[in-house]
Amino acid sequence: MADASNPKSPSVTLRFMASPTDQTLAGAQGIGGGRVLEWIDKAAYACAVQWSGQYCVTAYVGHIHFTRPIPSGHIVEVRSRIAMTGRSSMHIVNEVLSADPREGIFTRACDCLVVFVAKDAVTGMATPVPPFHPETDEQLRVEEAAKSRVQLRKAIEAEMEKQTYDGPSDAPRMVNRFLAKPTDVNWGGNVHGGTAMEWIDEAGTACTMEWSGEHTVAIYAGGIRFYKPISIGDLIEVDARMMRTDRRSMQMSVHVRSGNPRGGRENLQNAIHATITYIGMDNDWQPTAARQFTPRTEEDVRLAEHANVLRELRGQYSPKPLVVAPTNQHID
Repeated sequence: MADASNPKSPSVTLRFMASPTDQTLAGAQGIGGGRVLEWIDKAAYACAVQWSGQYCVTAYVGHIHFTRPIPSGHIVEVRSRIAMTGRSSMHIVNEVLSADPREGIFTRACDCLVVFVAKDAVTGMATPVPPFHPETDEQLRVEEAAKSRVQLRKAIEAEMEKQTYDGPSDAPRMVNRFLAKPTDVNWGGNVHGGTAMEWIDEAGTACTMEWSGEHTVAIYAGGIRFYKPISIGDLIEVDARMMRTDRRSMQMSVHVRSGNPRGGRENLQNAIHATITYIGMDNDWQPTAARQFTPRTEEDVRLAEHANVLRELRGQYSPKPLVVAPTNQHID
């Protein structure tokens, strides 16, 4: 519902076909989590820019639940809608659904919350956005669900700021380095947030596959925080590190660092930090028991406990669900 001062729609829906080139693993049952996150970021960006009338940047992506794979050849629908606004921020709820075109029934595959911040095109400073005033019962419910996540997000950020990641470690690790290409650019001239999220998932997937000896898939991401823009031509370092294993899952911490390549790796700055959970899959794409990682160094032990604290915080705050029961809808 748009108010009188802003007649624009507070929602956007993108619909397209998932293609074989969207898959990152040969023989995989579905599209990789990184590509799905890229779709979400594009739809949420369109929603944010449409509502604010300004260039917008991704500030946070969180509470990402991957409930099932999306096969190549499915029709994909990404629905993004404003849940609430702050002074310059827009909290956007996103749902990804897909349908076999021969059957025409959409079912949910993923949902998450994305926070965008509007930026002034000249100064690059945060700029006010039109307030969103929910009017329907569903809009009010979604706003309350988004509000219920604010304190959890602050608690998680405070816990993450206590950690260091540069001490002695025996943890499984994967570090990828490359240059940001012109094809990675977004509409503001920097690297697209969705592209960076795909880098994160690729590194996390590669690290967990190397450790487990199995195919692995992302099932949950507790939060992806964006600290600074990444410029085209920057040297990129994607550092994926295992924090903890449970009976089936592997919890990863992934940092993206960037900077001018002439400054060397020691001058790279933190651009993005994410925590993602993976599970292994056997040759029939059924979940397997995780190969166990036993932390031994002081930092590894602390980060394993940190991963456990993050999980406990989510249980402690018990945020309300952003979306309701699974959606089953015929293609119109």
